[in-house]
Amino acid sequence: MFAKLGARINVQQSVAPAIHYLKRPIRLFRTYDRVNLRPDLIAGLTVAVILLPQSIAFTLVAELPPQMGLYAAIIGAIVGALWGSSNQMHTGPANAISLLIASSLTAVVAPGTSQYVVAAGMMALMVGVFQLAMGLVRLGMLVNFVSHSVIVGFASGAGVLIALKQLQPFLGLPSGGSGTIGTLTKIVNDLPDLHLPTTAVGVGTIILILAVRRINRRLPAPLLVMVLASLVVFFLKLDEQNVAVIGQLQATLPPLADLPLFNLDLISKLSAGALAVGAIGLVETAAITRSVAAQTGQRLDSNQEFVGQGMANILMGFFSGYAGAGSFSRSAVNFTAGAKTPMAAIFSGVFMLIALFTLAPLAAYLPISALSGVLIITAYGMIDQTEIARIWRSHPGDAAIMVMTLVGTLFLAIEFAVLLGIIFSLILYIWRTSTPRIQAVLPDDKFSHFIYRPDREPCPQLAIIEVYGDLYFGAVNYVEEFITAYADAHPDQRYLLMRLDHVNTCDFSGIHMLESVVRSYRDQGGDVFMVGTNYRVEQMMLSSQFDSFLGADHILSEDEALGKIFYQELDPAVCIYECPIRAFRECQNLPKRIDVADIPLLSETEMDHIMSMEPLQLWDRLHAPEERNGKAALETAVPYVVDVREPREYKQGHIAEARLVPLSTILSAKVKLPADRQIVLVCRSGRRSRRAAAALQNIGCMNVQILQGGMLAWNSAGLLEAVEF
Repeated sequence: MFAKLGARINVQQSVAPAIHYLKRPIRLFRTYDRVNLRPDLIAGLTVAVILLPQSIAFTLVAELPPQMGLYAAIIGAIVGALWGSSNQMHTGPANAISLLIASSLTAVVAPGTSQYVVAAGMMALMVGVFQLAMGLVRLGMLVNFVSHSVIVGFASGAGVLIALKQLQPFLGLPSGGSGTIGTLTKIVNDLPDLHLPTTAVGVGTIILILAVRRINRRLPAPLLVMVLASLVVFFLKLDEQNVAVIGQLQATLPPLADLPLFNLDLISKLSAGALAVGAIGLVETAAITRSVAAQTGQRLDSNQEFVGQGMANILMGFFSGYAGAGSFSRSAVNFTAGAKTPMAAIFSGVFMLIALFTLAPLAAYLPISALSGVLIITAYGMIDQTEIARIWRSHPGDAAIMVMTLVGTLFLAIEFAVLLGIIFSLILYIWRTSTPRIQAVLPDDKFSHFIYRPDREPCPQLAIIEVYGDLYFGAVNYVEEFITAYADAHPDQRYLLMRLDHVNTCDFSGIHMLESVVRSYRDQGGDVFMVGTNYRVEQMMLSSQFDSFLGADHILSEDEALGKIFYQELDPAVCIYECPIRAFRECQNLPKRIDVADIPLLSETEMDHIMSMEPLQLWDRLHAPEERNGKAALETAVPYVVDVREPREYKQGHIAEARLVPLSTILSAKVKLPADRQIVLVCRSGRRSRRAAAALQNIGCMNVQILQGGMLAWNSAGLLEAVEF
């Protein structure tokens, strides 16, 4: 029973988000504020003015009947707004998407046939199902893995292709030519046969659009020029002089299309193109919504936007339209016109429907060369020269993806070029995340931040390495190889501090890598410490028991890390007698005795088996009551305490009975100590005194011990204040 209950709960948890996305229209109407009605109506009317000529022009790019563009514009605007996330996004026919559709369909069905129209509707349905599924299973984040360079390269290549393909109707030449080279060759060969009236209308269209934009960029130049071109054709009867026109449009509601839903052969042939159209449509839409949201401050739900695009394409396919996507130009106009909610896009679809019934007769005289002129100007605007230059100057990987996608769009099957660009952007992402930035760092001059300082000598004992990226299975080998190579290049650095502030996640492969690094340093007599671990990384260390392997006291906070390692782990003898630099704040007041740097220091193995004495034990030995011993016996029983630190350290606080004999003096073998007394050597933490003890034993002074923990332990036991002078 409990198993069935758990399964039911899991199903409910999986289905609930999908139901939430599908109920978006209900939330939209319930929360709509009537205060936004007027600005939404104005924005909707403004967008509808440019939507009418765009929908017809973009349909020509897809080599489909203009009627399909009008239906797609109406359905896309309304449905995309009802189920979308952005308040200003406008969905419908799009320039680059139309070119991609034409490229995909012409490889399967001959343009101009009824089968071509049916295939376009079927592709819209397939695109919609793909996008809807992506949204319902909450895979909206996948769009972030497609490089912006793919969109820039594809849009630029598409702009060139659109302009090239529109030259034939623009000049009144017969269509034809396969591919970019073939089309260009045919245009050049057919130039002597260009149709002057058609060319004059096209050139006049471009000149008038540019003139209107120069006068006032807010005016709907394409619509005004297309209406004017229709009137010119009507009054001059240019249609009788073989100037091609759109022809009569049907003023009807979008009819339900008869789609071959179970034609598996057609579905398989359209699948690659549908995948490319769906992917590019989602990437373009996501880029547009993020761009507008950056100005409005709206919080977006990419999964909801995927659902909106999917629903729009499904219904555009069912109601005699073709696949579309978010339009940057219309969304920008919608935003600048004052749209407050998605109702603005819905109103634009309604106004578009009204225009279909009122302005359809004008299409009978609308010259195709005028639409070609509009598309050529639009295509030129698709080539974002500024963005191309920025990408070219930025990262070689992004530039390569942009160029590859652009060239592929021009000379390969467009859907293949798009998918290739997407694949390479994923490869670039994997390459970047698998080779994270990792570098050795040092404090800045104010000791407030750690920075990369290749011009400065590192600490001879401690390496500080910072990782900028996740420690997952794809990156761990690169990170470990860097640390190993750095350790080989600096063999004296027996201690490692890993700064993990920029590591968001760590998987089990990362844990294995860290264990390998720790073993390597410990095998060399050193150790590894970590700082800056976030909650998720710490939880992974805890669940894998890495914290026990490393030691909980080796995972440090930012404030204590350097101080603890410096005072408790590093060898002060190296700092004083070997190291000429002052890398850390803790080094600044440390005495330097580089003048005896030529005196060899002893290795760790040479310092084994040094006896030690606890602070309280030494205290008792120094303050034994006289009545227990005679005076002569007392003099020989009391240890002879030698402080091997530097004079500055000695003056700051020392054991009352201690004599100052710096380590440099002991190492130079110039010291004479009583042979009949037990000698106890003292330093700050015990390391220098251990070296001094080994040096004394080498010259025959065997009755030597050290104060365990040095003056730090003496102070911690509360003994320093009582005996300090």
